[in-house]
Amino acid sequence: MAAAPTSGPGGTLRAPHGIPGHLVGFVEALRRRGIPVGPSETVDAGQVMSVIDLLDREMLREGLACTLLRRPTHRPTFDALFDLWFPAAIGRRGAEGAEFTLPRTPSGEIDLEAVRDLIAELLADDSPDALATTEMLTAQLVEELGQYKSSNGPSFSAYQTLRDVSPETLLTRILEGLLGNASSDDRDTGDYETEVARQTAARRIADFRAMIERETRRRTAEQLGRDRVEKYGVPKLAEEVDFLRASDAELVALRRQVMPLARLLASRLAARRRRSRAGAIDLRRTLRKSMSTGGVPIDLINRKPRPARPELVVMCDVSGSVAGFSHFTLLLVHALREQFSRVRVFAFIDTTDEVTHHFAAGIDLGTAMSQMLREAELITYDGHSDYGNAFATFNEKHAHSLTSRSSLLILGDGRNNYRNPNLDALGHMVQVARHAHWLNPEPRGQWGAGDSAARVYAEAITMHECRSAKQLAEVVAALLPV
Repeated sequence: MAAAPTSGPGGTLRAPHGIPGHLVGFVEALRRRGIPVGPSETVDAGQVMSVIDLLDREMLREGLACTLLRRPTHRPTFDALFDLWFPAAIGRRGAEGAEFTLPRTPSGEIDLEAVRDLIAELLADDSPDALATTEMLTAQLVEELGQYKSSNGPSFSAYQTLRDVSPETLLTRILEGLLGNASSDDRDTGDYETEVARQTAARRIADFRAMIERETRRRTAEQLGRDRVEKYGVPKLAEEVDFLRASDAELVALRRQVMPLARLLASRLAARRRRSRAGAIDLRRTLRKSMSTGGVPIDLINRKPRPARPELVVMCDVSGSVAGFSHFTLLLVHALREQFSRVRVFAFIDTTDEVTHHFAAGIDLGTAMSQMLREAELITYDGHSDYGNAFATFNEKHAHSLTSRSSLLILGDGRNNYRNPNLDALGHMVQVARHAHWLNPEPRGQWGAGDSAARVYAEAITMHECRSAKQLAEVVAALLPV
């Protein structure tokens, strides 16, 4: 049974304890990747497996996802692990009994142009038969184009397969297949139907690439071991992606994390405030009341809590190297703006300008960031980060915005391009503010390396490592007002 294999090359796919043991191993793999799965969810998953058809992989996938996942953003990681632990097949697929074979030239080599035509034809067809044929074609492409020799024996490469096939060049052919025999007037680029077809074609090409990658992971796991593929072939959770190395798709996933993350932090803040409602002991009033009992403080008098919402002043480096980190952090701060009495945002590259008006309530943050970069005066010299001059500009033009009720939050990697760090200007800002913190998206081990002045700045302000959304949430939760 493919759903719970009992044997495989090198013992990597064996389930010595049967289906229950295989399920427990799958759950442990999810936990290793950071997906929280408790005993109750594992029991529920076992109940699901006892009542569904295990030979229906998609039903099994959806059943386990419903019982084991708590957040939709964990689905890509879950799917990749599911394909490793519950593979569609063992070994080569489509070698025997296939409805077709790869087109070949008279010399016996694979005819890549004919293969591209076949792919375009299949991707333009959304029937179940076309999907099944595409999966078999994918398996043969990985087997014959993606296989290469390594020190550990034969292995497989999705990049090598996709390089030879070049599915991104098939957009026009797939578009023609989707539109059929529509007239040239209907194919105008502004036509609604054409735009829908264009997006459909792009999505199907992306799905085809994903099929190649899944098949590559499956075959590689058989050769090199499932544990090894888990380490480098399974995508990270969105909250664990490194801000400075995130791809465009990963940044999109991070943006979807903002509102759930903001709600989680707000609920934590509410719990902390409930615990602090009693207030601190008022020693003076307690001692005065104890006079009636001979000086024994039987009744403790608490000060009435006066929860205050401080002002927040955010300074963020929006240069190219840390733009993704600053964007995500501003999204989170914007979502939490109700926790503060006032939020003022200042952006800088080599000089500082206030951009608060770009972040009004209800505005799209992507549009706000683009408009901010176009309109704000952030560059005075050559457009390279100059933290020292940025701090000096802030003290010169915007010093009034920072008061004893303000919490100062600086976002940036501290890479100052070997310029004057202007520690005095930063020290003055820290001295005026009630609280001051610096969020740095670089690993702590790189602080002070090269043109980084992070270690110098860390002497004047509390600096936190914030490489991922998970770290950022932990830091922001600790900094929120109580």
